[in-house]
Amino acid sequence: MTARPVPQGVPGRRTSGSATEGQASRGSASRVAAIRVHRRSALAIAMASFIGLIAFGWPFVVRPGTFSSAQAPSLMFGVLLLEVLAVVFAGIADGGIDAKAIAMLGVLSAINAALRPLGGGTAGVETVFFLLVLAGRVFGPGFGFALGCTSLFASALLTGGVGPWLPYQMFGCAWIGMLAGLLPPSRGSAGPGGRPPGTPRKAELIMLAAYGGGAGYLFGFLLNLSFWPFSVDPGSSVAYQPGLPFIAQFHRYLTFDASTSLGWDTGRAITTALAILIIGPAALSAFRRAARKANFQPTITFAPPPAPAPPPAPAPPSASAPCSAPAPRSAPAPPPAPRSAAAESGPAHATEPGPLPAVEHNGESS
Repeated sequence: MTARPVPQGVPGRRTSGSATEGQASRGSASRVAAIRVHRRSALAIAMASFIGLIAFGWPFVVRPGTFSSAQAPSLMFGVLLLEVLAVVFAGIADGGIDAKAIAMLGVLSAINAALRPLGGGTAGVETVFFLLVLAGRVFGPGFGFALGCTSLFASALLTGGVGPWLPYQMFGCAWIGMLAGLLPPSRGSAGPGGRPPGTPRKAELIMLAAYGGGAGYLFGFLLNLSFWPFSVDPGSSVAYQPGLPFIAQFHRYLTFDASTSLGWDTGRAITTALAILIIGPAALSAFRRAARKANFQPTITFAPPPAPAPPPAPAPPSASAPCSAPAPRSAPAPPPAPRSAAAESGPAHATEPGPLPAVEHNGESS
């Protein structure tokens, strides 16, 4: 007997996670974004990044006083929240973000919000950036952008750090998570030594650690732009001077950044790089395993429905029992004869009973 082939898919249904798991663990690149960025999501991220660049770079193109410094942070905060919602909704509309991705976003935002107070910012020690780098690396740039915004917002509510600096911090962390998802792929799956699928290699860890260190400096460089035009004495050689050419203005800012926050940014960079090197292997493996189990991007296959089974053929007659002609049908029985009128009417009168026989008592008859 030949086994009936199993259909490869059901029309319009998604395949199970095991198939995707096998494809993910087979062979090649270990960096495949679990949550892809489609056209609408990319457009929303580009719009949000453009607004962020204007918020950070306005001192080089706009004179101070054009916008009120008291109203700018609140306006930026509202626009940023709308942009984050636009990124999430665009991902949902494109099919890149589903309920599982939103649940993962909430869990990682809560973890990052709980990790931030552990560092406290003392001497630049920050514990919030390594998770952004690792999550953005595994789940993609769109997820990293949203995670940077939501985790900083949640941690600000938890620690009471809501202020005019919060929109700038959210933008900076969003870009760190997004750029981590745009890093080039590296080859690393089941390798020698019996490593499980998705285990990061040393080259990938070194690349992520170097990026984490650079992200620590980038965050401080961006955050200083939020208060540099307003907090420095105008007579200082590093103060913001309206009307200067871009090169001279940028030179002043570089001098201000190096003289005021370079040591603080170095502590942040070292903390992030060490955390990635130490915690990165276990965290990357856990994130990739969760991404395979969640199956954020299932493979949809279409196959024709199986053909219906043919009706069973009639059984052939047995050779031992010869066919016999069917027995002739018997003639129908004649109808009963009609009853006579006298039989139907019965006797005309009832007969009277005869006399009782005589009974003898002591030889005497009665």
